[in-house]
Amino acid sequence: MMEFESILLPGVDAKRPLIIAGPCSAETEEQVMDTARKLAARGIKIFRAGVWKPRTKPGGFEGNGVMALPWLKRVKTELGMYTAVEVATAAHVREALSYDVDMLWIGARTTANPFAVQEVADALEGMDIPVLIKNPVNPDLDLWIGAVERIYNAGIRRIGVIHRGFSSFDKKIYRNLPQWHIPIELHRQLPTLPIICDPSHIGGKRELIASLCQQAMDLNFDGLIVESHCNPEKAWSDASQQVTPEVLDFILNTLVIRDTTQSTESLASLRRQIDELDNSLLELLARRMRVSREIGQYKKEHNMPILQSQRYDEIIQNRVAQALQMGMDTEFMKTVLVAIHEESVRNQQEIMKQD
Repeated sequence: MMEFESILLPGVDAKRPLIIAGPCSAETEEQVMDTARKLAARGIKIFRAGVWKPRTKPGGFEGNGVMALPWLKRVKTELGMYTAVEVATAAHVREALSYDVDMLWIGARTTANPFAVQEVADALEGMDIPVLIKNPVNPDLDLWIGAVERIYNAGIRRIGVIHRGFSSFDKKIYRNLPQWHIPIELHRQLPTLPIICDPSHIGGKRELIASLCQQAMDLNFDGLIVESHCNPEKAWSDASQQVTPEVLDFILNTLVIRDTTQSTESLASLRRQIDELDNSLLELLARRMRVSREIGQYKKEHNMPILQSQRYDEIIQNRVAQALQMGMDTEFMKTVLVAIHEESVRNQQEIMKQD
C-alpha cells in the first residue's frame, strides 16, 4: 500500500482545515499583489493562482504563462506566503520550479489523460515538493488513483488530492456534481492520502461556497482550496465562483470543525446498531434475489420475457411513495430500487441462459 507524507509546509499549522486561496487567474501584477496582501492579512499562508489556464473553449483568457511567475515570486519574498500553481506539462513543471513555486497541482483535464500525467511525473522525478491531484472530469475512481500512483512512482511522497466535483449535463445547482461517495471511497482505499475540497469549482457560484466548505469539513476532509479575488465581479475567468478575501475570512471563521478523535460509548452503541441493521438488510436482499431467481425460472418455463414494464413501473411508484411517507428521500429510494431491479434482471438472465 502507498504511504504518503505530510503535504504541510514549514510554518503552516497542522490543523484542519489547511487553506489554499487566491484568484482563479493571475491577471496582472497589481491584482495578484492586492489579493495576496488581503489574504496574508487574514492569516492565509498558501497563495494559489492560475498561470496556465486550460479553457473549455478557445477564446477565453488562458493565463499569462511564464510572465506571471515573477509576480508569484514577489508574493513569496514580500509577504512570506507560499505559492501554488497548476501544471499540465513538463515545461510547466520546470518553469514553476525555476521561480521557487512551493506546491503544484494537476488539473482535472490533465488527470483524465494518463499520458499527460506521466509526462508531469517524469518531470518531477527526484523532486521533493507537495503535489495535489484533482479528480478527473468524469467520475472515474480508478483513473484518479492511477494518477496518484504515477506521481508516487516518480518518487513523490508528499501527495494530496483535490475533490472538485464531476462534470454533468445537470447544472441546476452545481457546476460540477459533488458525488461525495467517490472521495469517500478513495479515502477508504488510501486512508493516509490527504483530501482537499475545491468548493469554487463544485459550486460554480459564490453563494454555495460556504455550505460546501462546511460539508467538506463534516466529511473530515483535510483542507480547502478556494478561489479568492480582490474584485471578483471583474475577474477575467470564473468570476461567478470567486469571493473576496473578506468574504473568505467570514466563511472560514463560521466553519464548525468537529472533533474527530472523540469516541464515546453512545457512538459505539449506535454503530453496533448500524452493523446489525446492515446485516439484516443483506439477509433481506439475499432472500429477495432468491425469489427473483424463482420468478426467472417460472418465466423461462412459461416462455415469458424477463422485463415486465408495467410491473416495474408499479414497484417504483408504490415504493417511492411509501418511502416518502417514511421520511426518506425519493431520489435516494429510486436509486436503490433501480439497483435492486438491475440485479434481479441479471439473476433472471442467468436463469434464461441455463439449459
